[in-house]
Amino acid sequence: MPDRKRKNPNAPASLTMADLAGLAGVSTITVSRALAGSALVSPATRERVQQLARKHGYKLNLSARNLRLRRSHAVAVIVEMTPTPERTMWDPYPLALLGGISQELTSAGYNVLLTTRQAAGEVAVQAADGLILLGQGAHQDAVHIYEKLGLPMVVWGAAGVGDQHIVVGSDNRHGGMSVAERFVSIGRRHPVFIGNPDHPEMAQRLGGFVDELERHGIRPLLMRRADFTLEAGAHAVRSLHNRRVQFDAIFACSDLVAMGAIRALVELGQSVPEDVSVIGYDDTPQGGTFLPPLSTVRQNWQEGGVLLARKVLGLLGGEAVESQMLPTALVLRST
Repeated sequence: MPDRKRKNPNAPASLTMADLAGLAGVSTITVSRALAGSALVSPATRERVQQLARKHGYKLNLSARNLRLRRSHAVAVIVEMTPTPERTMWDPYPLALLGGISQELTSAGYNVLLTTRQAAGEVAVQAADGLILLGQGAHQDAVHIYEKLGLPMVVWGAAGVGDQHIVVGSDNRHGGMSVAERFVSIGRRHPVFIGNPDHPEMAQRLGGFVDELERHGIRPLLMRRADFTLEAGAHAVRSLHNRRVQFDAIFACSDLVAMGAIRALVELGQSVPEDVSVIGYDDTPQGGTFLPPLSTVRQNWQEGGVLLARKVLGLLGGEAVESQMLPTALVLRST
């Protein structure tokens, strides 16, 4: 019988992904992404890899690869929040973050497993290739829960000294400083912060706020409130009023808390911003359409979601990955 010749005598007898990567001059993770049609790979590189794969008869067998690597090809996204009628899952947080995450992960050929902290022990979560945690929890308790799984993890929040995980978030400290600068510029001397600094993000917002005010000889009052709700903001204002505390400015840890504070101020006969200036955080659609329209600090959740996904994909690909903070911007409206 005549000898059977391979189509390409220079190709290995059984071409592996590493072989294909060598031929294309790229990494194996780039080959994987290119064959899956990922947008993370440039069109030119994607086409070159796919052409080489066709030429050498290489086909990406996802099931076999996942079994061989003991991978599920899924990333678990855990939302660290308890939804309420006021603070829903379809608010910009977490929905905008989830949109950016899903766009990147699905483009890279990964499945997205969306769940909450209550599912920490579920088999599907433990079997995921990596984790994205939206929110660190008070005292980083949510982080500590998931670190025990030993999976590559990226967290949305505030970076801290000695973190063993990658963090993507907004520059909360700068956000707090910008609010303080605004209050000082309009002559406010008795500011209040409403929020819970047990959360790392809130602690950084408060830290930037306090430090900038200190430069001008001003010490703000902290009204510690655990919930991110309208009632939390309203309750804080009523408490200040009942104690006859003098204040002329409020920096709220979220837009929802700020709007609650404004409602209480109006009920108590105070004018916003003539008597009390109020600035929130997040730049939500509700804040922009509130009466009066809310001044706030904007953070880019959609871009944050994209970065969270890219960081976890980098970890899964064995790349060097670093934490990253996004800029914030003060949005001045009518409060």
